[in-house]
Amino acid sequence: MGQQEKVSTSLAGTVSEGISASLAAVDAELDRRYPGDPGTRQPVHTVYVPGNLFDAGTVRSWGDRALAALDEHAPDAASFAAVLGLSHDLAEDVYGRVRAKLEREPIEDLRVDFEDGYGGDDEDHDAARAARLISEAYAKGTAAPYAGIRMKCMEAAVRDRGIRTTDVFLTGLLEHGGLPEGLVLTLPKVTYPEQVTAFVRLLEAFEKAHGLDAGRLGFEIQIETSQAILAADGTAAVARMIGAAEGRATGLHYGTFDYSACLGVSAAYQASDHPAADHAKAIMQVAAAGTGVRVSDGSTNVLPVGSTEHVHEAWRLHYGLTRRALARAYYQGWDMHPGHIPTRYAAVFAFYREGFETAAKRLSAYANHAGGDVMDEPATAKALSSYLLRGIDCGALDTAEVDALTGLTRADLDRFAAPRRGDLTASAE
Repeated sequence: MGQQEKVSTSLAGTVSEGISASLAAVDAELDRRYPGDPGTRQPVHTVYVPGNLFDAGTVRSWGDRALAALDEHAPDAASFAAVLGLSHDLAEDVYGRVRAKLEREPIEDLRVDFEDGYGGDDEDHDAARAARLISEAYAKGTAAPYAGIRMKCMEAAVRDRGIRTTDVFLTGLLEHGGLPEGLVLTLPKVTYPEQVTAFVRLLEAFEKAHGLDAGRLGFEIQIETSQAILAADGTAAVARMIGAAEGRATGLHYGTFDYSACLGVSAAYQASDHPAADHAKAIMQVAAAGTGVRVSDGSTNVLPVGSTEHVHEAWRLHYGLTRRALARAYYQGWDMHPGHIPTRYAAVFAFYREGFETAAKRLSAYANHAGGDVMDEPATAKALSSYLLRGIDCGALDTAEVDALTGLTRADLDRFAAPRRGDLTASAE
């Protein structure tokens, strides 16, 4: 080996120490506000079921109704592919995976609704019943991976009712075995950050009353008003809401129709691809980036019911909107009807199947320091591994095929998907 070249510097070590000391508060703030994605599974959709209609058979019923829709309107892979424009190479695989998913896990995230969709006259009873049924479903292994309620909001007219329903539901869960790991709460129609703070105080009080770990209860913030995006002082209120949640916020859910109506969009044009919707979700996305809070798209109210012609039209619309959302990094949305589930999964599975081989080979090349026609960086490796993990979690990809093509284990993928902050600016080792 040749003689190592001498390196000279001009600054004393105290300069670096002084700079680090001056940025200590910033370093701490970065770690607190931007911890990164939690690395847990994110459901591809949320299904809302009115609290007065929810029962023990809801999850299986939605799966059976979705399968029946396929049997009636697209009984084989070729007919389903023709409706959605799926390529011949993907048709059999996607159709088979959709049917298997509907048999195995038709709903990934279930929200028992006590807000806009609720039509009962005994909310205490329905909330207590929802707690019991969800607890029993988790005990039997028949529950959706994620489940919870959407209570009424923190506005004065319904505040007390929302607080009481939250209390009844959570108390019921504890009485029937405890809080499930997949528990999710959704706070709707948030307009001011102070409403988020108020909900945090409610959850803190519940945790203290039952001796639960501080921070055990998290929640999603539903964005349905213009004031949630742009506050009166011109700031992005949604960013302040994430801070007001004090680490408890898990998601931001876009409410297509309430938000559109708030802006005066006429009913015929209220859709998740309207420019007003794109603007709101883009701000939500930027506000949430790096915080560990995930963004969910809204829904379509065009239901796939009636004649085969109408069902096919509704399927094409829903499939297109879902693919559009995925391309924009909105990996979750709402489904309002069992007939939406086949096209939700078809769109998700096609999205991951189409890009699987390219993503796997790029990540493998990065991990093995191999050359290629794309020079990837740590941040890109994070995106590639996250893509593959999402595909595995929803059933679009099989662990074995990902392992075979990447040469990486699930633990390896998790490590690439959740690097330490400094790793994103450093070269691969």
